Amino acid sequence: MIDFTSSLYLGLRHASTDLRPWSHLTVGKPAALWAPPASRTVAEQLAALVGCERASLGPSTLHLFWDLFASPEMSPGAIFVDAATYPIARWGTERAALRGIPVRTFPHHDVGGLIRRLRRSGPALRRPIVVADGLCPGCGGAAPVRELLGVVRRFGGTLVLDDTQALGIAGQHASAEMPYGVGGGGSLCRAGAGMPDVVLVSSLAKGFGAPLAVLAGTRRVVGGFETTSQTRVHCSPPSMASLAAAERALAINGRSGDHLRRRLLSLVLRFRHGIAQVGAGTRDLFPVQTLDPIPGLDPFALSQELFGRGIRTVLHRPRCGSGARVSLLITALHGTSAIDAAVEAIGATITARRAAVSRPLGGDRSEHARSHTA
Repeated sequence: MIDFTSSLYLGLRHASTDLRPWSHLTVGKPAALWAPPASRTVAEQLAALVGCERASLGPSTLHLFWDLFASPEMSPGAIFVDAATYPIARWGTERAALRGIPVRTFPHHDVGGLIRRLRRSGPALRRPIVVADGLCPGCGGAAPVRELLGVVRRFGGTLVLDDTQALGIAGQHASAEMPYGVGGGGSLCRAGAGMPDVVLVSSLAKGFGAPLAVLAGTRRVVGGFETTSQTRVHCSPPSMASLAAAERALAINGRSGDHLRRRLLSLVLRFRHGIAQVGAGTRDLFPVQTLDPIPGLDPFALSQELFGRGIRTVLHRPRCGSGARVSLLITALHGTSAIDAAVEAIGATITARRAAVSRPLGGDRSEHARSHTA
């Protein structure tokens, strides 16, 4: 079985033997009381990588989003959420709604739709917060970061990006030759945009393969978050093992990250070229390759057929579309043989379905006639 369900895009898996050793996983103290010395170093490296002044670490993006919108440094009049935003960021906005903050949605990547909703908001326009994914795993599209920043600056607000999918993949100086860009710093780097009115929340568990998360922004915003965060009072900081994995991931990214991104891109391009030859397609170069609908083949049947042919895929319902879809998550760990096997399985499934559709009802009539004559 060839597995295309892992989001470890750069192939970083961090065996315990590859990590700096630790004497204990945790010391049993909340993050507000004590943080491992390594956390400061990792946070500083991440802030520099993503293009922000300061960063703070948490065990997950849920811990960070849970408290972000309660920070007095944010204090929004209203929150405007891209309709396809990942659920964890939305859970943070739902908590804000329980405190009486208006939360509204706008159509996916629709800057004009956002502006119309802002103009209709009246008093809620005081310091609006706009929330979106930096890179949408459903459609593979990058958020229009520069345009969104232009909007929040016009209205005196803040842009909050869940940049989990882009961190480690997207970077500066994107080109036709290297559409991912270089450096792996994420959406701000890719857009050539910067502070002060943007906050990034990202998990390192995908591109960098380390189970912890980072919140990055200005010193004022990050400092205010750390001062008032309730999860930092009631939860432990990231474990020593997670920090060691983050240290290793950042070192590898600095040393050979662009090589891994080029390898990943070559595999994605090989896959896209192959499935185009067998009558299938995808819309983008993101490592989550979501197959376009195939006439006469519903996504559930396609997923089952591919599983039967030894290809494990993800059957899901993207928040930015309608209906179920089948995706293959490509990583730098996949070889060309795995890509070719997936293409062959997709092609064979399409061919078999076309043959079944074109077969006359009642079977082969000439064979039936011969049988009847005999």
